[in-house]
Amino acid sequence: MDTETRSITDQVEVLLNELVQSGGVRSGQIVVMGVSTSEVRGKRIGTSGAEDVAEQIYAGVERVREQAGFHAVWQCCEHLNRALVTERDLAEAQGWTEVSAVPIPKAGGSMASCAYRRMKDPCLVEAVQVHAGVDIGETMIGMHLRPVAIPLRPTIRMIGQARANLATTRPKLIGGARAVYVREDRSAESCD
Repeated sequence: MDTETRSITDQVEVLLNELVQSGGVRSGQIVVMGVSTSEVRGKRIGTSGAEDVAEQIYAGVERVREQAGFHAVWQCCEHLNRALVTERDLAEAQGWTEVSAVPIPKAGGSMASCAYRRMKDPCLVEAVQVHAGVDIGETMIGMHLRPVAIPLRPTIRMIGQARANLATTRPKLIGGARAVYVREDRSAESCD
């Protein structure tokens, strides 16, 4: 089945499975979702939000999230300074700063608004630095990723009419020329 005949939900499920498998996303880790439903519909970002598209995307993410055990946070649009929708217990456990707003389609975006409605106890947080991300529609999620971001090229490059990109992160390599980055096998060492 090619991307032309797959539903948006199915396309997103394939995309997230690739992030989990290729990006090494583990249970308990956090994935930022940046989505322009306007771009998915073939329109310019921020001009034609679509709640039905948001529902399909949310369903695809949830299919994978429930199996893989990661947490999803949802980026709002620039009208809410790209704040993020998350479950309150996750925000509290991470020590994130909560902000006072409720995303709606015209201020926050259709995707963030959908996520806010679908979560058990949602809140908005100002900023995060998370393990991995999905960008559907070039929404610029980089500000929410931990250093160092690593782009992943998915087999499905488009969700609807929107470009799709994935990213994971790795710890910084520090220390210079004498630094060692792979743990040595100490069983071969001798104290003699």
